[in-house]
Amino acid sequence: MQSLYAFKGTESDDLTKDEKFLHHSLDSMYDLYLCILALLTELHKKSKDHNEKLQKKLLGTDSDKNPNTRFQDNQLLNLISSNAMLQDHIAKRKLNYWDLDFEYVDILFKEIFKSELYATHIYDADTSFNKDKSFVIDIYTEIIAPNDKLYDYFEDKRLTWVDDFPVINTTLLKVLRKLKLTSPETFLLPNLYKDEDDLVYAKDLFKKTLLNGSKFSEEISAKTTNWDSERLASLDGVLLKMALCEFQKFSSIPYKVTINEYLEIAKAYSTPKSSLFINGILDKVVKEYQSKGIHQKAGRGLM
Repeated sequence: MQSLYAFKGTESDDLTKDEKFLHHSLDSMYDLYLCILALLTELHKKSKDHNEKLQKKLLGTDSDKNPNTRFQDNQLLNLISSNAMLQDHIAKRKLNYWDLDFEYVDILFKEIFKSELYATHIYDADTSFNKDKSFVIDIYTEIIAPNDKLYDYFEDKRLTWVDDFPVINTTLLKVLRKLKLTSPETFLLPNLYKDEDDLVYAKDLFKKTLLNGSKFSEEISAKTTNWDSERLASLDGVLLKMALCEFQKFSSIPYKVTINEYLEIAKAYSTPKSSLFINGILDKVVKEYQSKGIHQKAGRGLM
């Protein structure tokens, strides 16, 4: 959707540059995932530095001399920090921005340090891996992910990361919840695509939507005589073209699946009335296809 919305050329143009942008924006999602794991690594380092500074105080109290090391000893954070393969990926892709942008690590650490979650956890008698894991998941969900300054930072760092953030948050939490002490290092490095077909689908949807843009526009216009033309030139028009492309060029995707997916995208990115508009148009299109017996879906239950 982003790549199609940003496209300024014509159907006859060479799409190589735009395909590269699409591939780069998809690959950038993985960079965000690694960047957040690098952030967790830096927060873990910060906890160690914090305790060392307390111990070095000339006029330190007994609690300063013997600080609580529960955060520092967190088994999940240790697993992330000591994962050589993960840290190598982060270094090679130059994604540990936190050495230079350390103020964000400081802000988040202070928020965690003063939280009730932290106060409860450091004195919890249960020191199991699962308890440590629950703590990290809780602070990520309640403190790190919702932080406005971090959100603004990601927005400034890469344009597409703001839209990627919710997806990556969900993926990261799924990975952490399933992580075990015995998990291989590769567990923290899941594949971006389920298989090669996923990437092929993304490229095909992009190209086929662009190459058939005029045809799709005419078809949409015939169904939208009572709607203002500006709506068709907006994001709604892009989503409708993508949906028609799936209807006509991807016979294995059920109509209902396509409609539901684009309604969800419209709710997230377009205007309040967009989902109603898109649903109405796509419903008309499907009924017409079915009455004419065209663009039929292959397989059982795919209507």
